[in-house]
Amino acid sequence: MAASDWRLEGEWMKNCNCAFGCPCDFNALPTLGYCKGMVGMRITTGHFEGVKLDGLCFAVVVDFPGALHQGNGKMQPIVDERATPEQRQALFNILSGKHSAEGTLFHIFSLIVTTIHDPIFAPFEFSFDKDGRVAKLVAGNVLGTEVEPIKNPVTGAPHRVQVVMPEGFEHRAAEIASANIRSTGAIPFETRGTHSSLANVVQTPEGVAA
Repeated sequence: MAASDWRLEGEWMKNCNCAFGCPCDFNALPTLGYCKGMVGMRITTGHFEGVKLDGLCFAVVVDFPGALHQGNGKMQPIVDERATPEQRQALFNILSGKHSAEGTLFHIFSLIVTTIHDPIFAPFEFSFDKDGRVAKLVAGNVLGTEVEPIKNPVTGAPHRVQVVMPEGFEHRAAEIASANIRSTGAIPFETRGTHSSLANVVQTPEGVAA
């Protein structure tokens, strides 16, 4: 068990270049054989030790040449420019995985990522409607993603799918949706109509609490 006291509660999106239903959630290979994507969060309530993180946003852009568990990943953190130096360090401490128990989300990331690009500090625009499967994240001019419901290919009606993971290390349940992504930082790529997961999460040093 990690010694540090931290907690992140808030709205979480995971958007990537895979087909709807993110194969990673099923321990399957990425749709195209590689993974480029992003995770983003708006922290409603959070802290690291004595540093409050309420209201801040962050995102991480990733690039894996194969399946995530095969490693050799690259990542670039993007942090809310409103964060104070203490808050920035607190978020970096959490993202480092050094303050998380073995087998938890950030600890796993620390094992599978070999290249960490310099962080970017940017203004964030973040909107999130999990039940409506509509969301948006814009981080300065380096990352933008929009989420909308998957559409029935015949009728065009919204299509609803949920993934429930009782032992998930990222979330317990997520709405599945369709994402467009534009990344222009150290990991540039673009997708249209690819996978999105939207979830409300609580992350702690011991893993997902909700």
